[in-house]
Amino acid sequence: MRRALVTGASGFVGRQALARLAQRGFEVHAVAHSAQRTEARAVWHNADLLEPGMAEALLRLVEPSHLVHFAWFAEPREFWASGENERWLDASTRLLRAFADSGGVRAIVAGTCAEYDWTSGVCVEGETPLVPATLYGRCKDLLRQRAEEIAHDTGIAVAWGRIFFLYGPHEHPQRLVPSVVRSLLRSEEAACTEGKQIRDFMHVGDVGDAFAALVDSNTRGAVNIGSGSRTRVRDLVELIGCIIGRRELLHFGALAAPPNDPPVLVADATRLREEVGWTPRLSLEQGVLQTIEWWQRQNATVP
Repeated sequence: MRRALVTGASGFVGRQALARLAQRGFEVHAVAHSAQRTEARAVWHNADLLEPGMAEALLRLVEPSHLVHFAWFAEPREFWASGENERWLDASTRLLRAFADSGGVRAIVAGTCAEYDWTSGVCVEGETPLVPATLYGRCKDLLRQRAEEIAHDTGIAVAWGRIFFLYGPHEHPQRLVPSVVRSLLRSEEAACTEGKQIRDFMHVGDVGDAFAALVDSNTRGAVNIGSGSRTRVRDLVELIGCIIGRRELLHFGALAAPPNDPPVLVADATRLREEVGWTPRLSLEQGVLQTIEWWQRQNATVP
């Protein structure tokens, strides 16, 4: 029996991987700090992985063959420099060591494009320098190095999925896509930057599916989890405005771009496509439409 333990399972990305892993024949065990049962096809566990001894106890209980580690501190704006990154670095290291000691076979860990040198534009695994400019990126890259050491010492297989820019259901309301969608649905002006930045956007459902495919593959090492497509931020925002029919409420230039914001940040998706054998299911238009419809349903449930 292939048994997958998924941490951060009620989070933005984690919840998307559960059903997709089940579809691939895994017995899925979902871990959350407070086990919100968002997916019926998983066995749910309450666990605070920051608590010493919790990871070891959980692994003894579940005895997973596969580990999929999404859990991390992700509060918008705060996560870049928060000391919580260092706590999660240590907790994640303990988790990986305990997984290897428990007889686990394969671990997949969520990394980030923030590990890369952002002056490079298009990021290629093994070629683009790893020069993280934030504490968040540095801690993720340190965890990758520790994971590789654990793999070398114990023989477990480790893959590292570097996530780029994502959007979709359950995203924090303060982030770009939901902030624009919610403003327009309320017939309010949406303040934006000029939007000249070029990014690699992918629907979170596709991100979860890409991770499930990575778990189910034999690929090791770093793999970019991105579409490989270039999208101007302005074009994404205008697409939202066109679908909702309130493009006149978009106010470009109302916000200043973040300092040191790179003009281009896109994934080279060759490894994901050719080695993992996975490509996105949704076009940008399909993904944005689904996201808007989800937010409309949330609004309809508010009394």
